[in-house]
Amino acid sequence: MTTTAATAPPPPLLSARRRWTVLAVCALSLFLVGLDTTIVNVGLPAIGRGLGVGTRDLEWIVDAYTVVLASLLITAGALADRFGRRRVFQCGLLLFGLASLGCALAPSTGALVAARALQGVGASMLSPVALAIVVNAMPDPRERARAIGVWASVFGLSMAAGPVTGGALVAAFGWRSVFWVNVPVVVAAVVLSVLFVPESRAPRARRLDLPGQLLLTAAVSATVAVLIEGPRLGWASPWALAGFAVAAAATAGFVRAERHRAEPLMDLALFRRPVFSTAALGAVAVFVALTVSLLLTTFELQHARGWTPAAAGLATLPMALGATVCAPLSGVLVGRAGPRPPLLLAAWFTAAGGALLLLRSFAADGGAADVPLLLAANLLLGTGFGFANAPITNTAAGGLPADRAGVAGAITSTARQLGSAVGIALAGGLVAGAGVGAATGAGAGADALTTASRPGWLAVTACGLFLLVVARAARRRP
Repeated sequence: MTTTAATAPPPPLLSARRRWTVLAVCALSLFLVGLDTTIVNVGLPAIGRGLGVGTRDLEWIVDAYTVVLASLLITAGALADRFGRRRVFQCGLLLFGLASLGCALAPSTGALVAARALQGVGASMLSPVALAIVVNAMPDPRERARAIGVWASVFGLSMAAGPVTGGALVAAFGWRSVFWVNVPVVVAAVVLSVLFVPESRAPRARRLDLPGQLLLTAAVSATVAVLIEGPRLGWASPWALAGFAVAAAATAGFVRAERHRAEPLMDLALFRRPVFSTAALGAVAVFVALTVSLLLTTFELQHARGWTPAAAGLATLPMALGATVCAPLSGVLVGRAGPRPPLLLAAWFTAAGGALLLLRSFAADGGAADVPLLLAANLLLGTGFGFANAPITNTAAGGLPADRAGVAGAITSTARQLGSAVGIALAGGLVAGAGVGAATGAGAGADALTTASRPGWLAVTACGLFLLVVARAARRRP
């Protein structure tokens, strides 16, 4: 596909109030994207009971969103550069809102999974595009840095607040309310974007890499599908082996195709830099840890311990508190001392949270110490999550030319969503292996689920320790 270079007009000079209003509108869209990544988790048992489905179907309800979102983030940014960022942003909002309606009205699991995938398409047009709008609206580097700090804080808050919000909504209005709540927010964001957000385009639009997009989607989807269905089919079954083969072939094809394109979807040369590659893997590790801990805790508390959705959501409140407080503090530390100090804090807090959950699994008998251990572990994990995002993004983009920083940011965003998808698949496989289904009553399979969760807590701890590698790499400069 060919394209003609287009010279975009310089960004309009906006008043300070207008610039921060643009940030508020774009941050609202980011909050929706992050919230819908985790808000459904605490409602999964209620969805399973309502639709009469088992654990693997519930995993697809979550991963249909994250897989599509991870696959399309970079292409959505290229489309926005070509056709106009505000236009694509508004299309994403409308599509996200319509898909949320489809989720709320879904009569079956298949319809809900399809609507969640459509939500992922809309969400892919929001996160990277909204950030490009903010950067374009704020030409002053210092003001832009403050705005991006706010942006990182909103993202961390949205991911951590999802389970709390979801638990309250499910308890008060049923599981469909976690999708209904998106609709008025989308309507408000569309109206505000029409009134306050200026249109902008890239100085030169990139070519669209359709072969790369198709191969990336196939590789991500096949990998997640094998992780979800492998425990049921058997890892050595013909279907599982075929899935591994498709994932490997799609990955190899993607690498080959990207190496031979002048303007690839993903600049693989960036991965030759140890600083960048370790930061991208760090982004995956952080979100694997977050989603594994959220999903395993949700199933244990509601299925095995008989907690209500509201109570299970409140148990994650320390996580939201830790992320909310530490995300802006992390941005300040990055600005003053570089990415290494907050990465070290993120590593030790995350590893400590996983280790404490592992310790709790050996004493999770519902005794007096059980709840304090859980709350303390969630606070540690939230603190680690809050410290991690800003330095990982800074490490990925640090030392790169300005025209490649946006690509680095898009790749790390993709890595985060890929980590979410893989974490959900891993946790779901552990839950399914314990024989816990959607219709399981309170207390059924408690010991089996507690035992099956221990590899998950080891994985969370390992993800935290891997951030030490990222911190070590962050000391070096390309």
